[in-house]
Amino acid sequence: MTLIPELTILQPADKEAIDLPRTSEDELAVGKKKLYIESYGCQMNFADSEIVAAVMRNAGFATTSTAEEADLIFLNTCAIRENAEQKVRHRLKHLVGLKRLKPELLVGMLGCMAERLKTKLLEEEKVIDIVAGPDAYRDIPKLVEEAGSGQKAVNVFLSREETYADISPIRLNSNGVTAFVSIMRGCDNMCSFCVVPFTRGRERSRDPHSIVREAQDLFDRGYREVTLLGQNVDSYKWRDESLTTSQTEAATAGSALSTTTFADLLETVARIHPDLRIRFSTSHPKDITDDVLHTMAKYDNICKYIHLPAQSGNSRVLKIMNRTYDRPWYIDRIDRIRAILGDDCGISTDMISGFCSETEEEHQESLSLMDYVQYDYAYMFAYSERPGTLAAKKYPDDIPEEVKKRRLSEIIAKQQYYSAARNQRHIGQVLRVLIEGNSKRSDEFLSGRSDQNKLVVFPKGNLQKGQYVNVLITECSSATLRGEVV
Repeated sequence: MTLIPELTILQPADKEAIDLPRTSEDELAVGKKKLYIESYGCQMNFADSEIVAAVMRNAGFATTSTAEEADLIFLNTCAIRENAEQKVRHRLKHLVGLKRLKPELLVGMLGCMAERLKTKLLEEEKVIDIVAGPDAYRDIPKLVEEAGSGQKAVNVFLSREETYADISPIRLNSNGVTAFVSIMRGCDNMCSFCVVPFTRGRERSRDPHSIVREAQDLFDRGYREVTLLGQNVDSYKWRDESLTTSQTEAATAGSALSTTTFADLLETVARIHPDLRIRFSTSHPKDITDDVLHTMAKYDNICKYIHLPAQSGNSRVLKIMNRTYDRPWYIDRIDRIRAILGDDCGISTDMISGFCSETEEEHQESLSLMDYVQYDYAYMFAYSERPGTLAAKKYPDDIPEEVKKRRLSEIIAKQQYYSAARNQRHIGQVLRVLIEGNSKRSDEFLSGRSDQNKLVVFPKGNLQKGQYVNVLITECSSATLRGEVV
């Protein structure tokens, strides 16, 4: 394992190099126009909204928590399923009325839906003034200026280099304890059902030095958990182009110093401080290596939890999904996780019901894979054809909706059973929990997550968010653990 060189000690000047100027919330609000952002979809979208807020702060905008106060509204959108796009369309109808009351209000569409539909959005949704794709966020102040002069403004250019590594995000709706850190952008996998390669472009990894500086800065400001984000974190790879020709040749001949893998990055971030807890998402089954698993086992502050999307339990279906692995390969990865990290390592998945041409027997194989793995939880969906994908071009969407829904209900029922069973295993155990704040149901209780990403609720007492506590688990549901601090 190779640590990233010269990153374990950070000087103040190193942090200033990636930070935008800081001001207090009061200073931000005085005399500034106000920006309101709504985020939909994956964690990457929420992280991107924090980048947009930072860009717009530099352009003179403060953020607000209510759309009614805003001079500028952005919807940061998801296009992974039709239902996600319909939610945004419905929200735009409400904004038509808001804009009627406030004609100078500007409305912008950001993210994957903006990238997928491009200028078509301006034709279909008259309320929209600005359309910006995921790689165009630096250009947003210019787009706002154009829209303010009465022109519709669009930038959906996809970049092969943009990582926003030099922008320090504004933590929106932050609990001050947990934060996202984006380590790479885009995806090269070209799964046949997925629009992400078309809406977020090709994979490119962020400079590891900037990642570690951001994580260090978060820890210094009181944050105690970071989640390293990417469409496929395990394919993270950074090659140091600053090396001389002779150094590059030497590295090629045997040294690993010129290339940083995800396992290297994970270890270096873990070494910032034992009290900084590390998570990551998402892992592709074809790329998660034993090196990553051994790194997780080596450091107590790397959470023993992996999101490993299967999508299907049948090898033929996986092949037409272009997942580039089959059922035995996936099971081997599960077996290695259990062997290296133990049976208590949390594992979650994605599962699609009713993909093109899926037979009843193949659906049963998805259920049997769930029996084998016994996931802690899962994201489960009926197949939704997305325009422009390989599946839409090549395979008919031939499974009736009622069959998709029935198969999905069987997947959900199966997962509810195993979620409850996996939670039941923790009764009588003492789990280390990072307090994130009050329980949603009662201010007399606190909540936080365990190492395995389980939500744990316990009496408040004199405890505060940001603390680590040991909780004896006494009862559970399929979604929550409850216990007493010991």
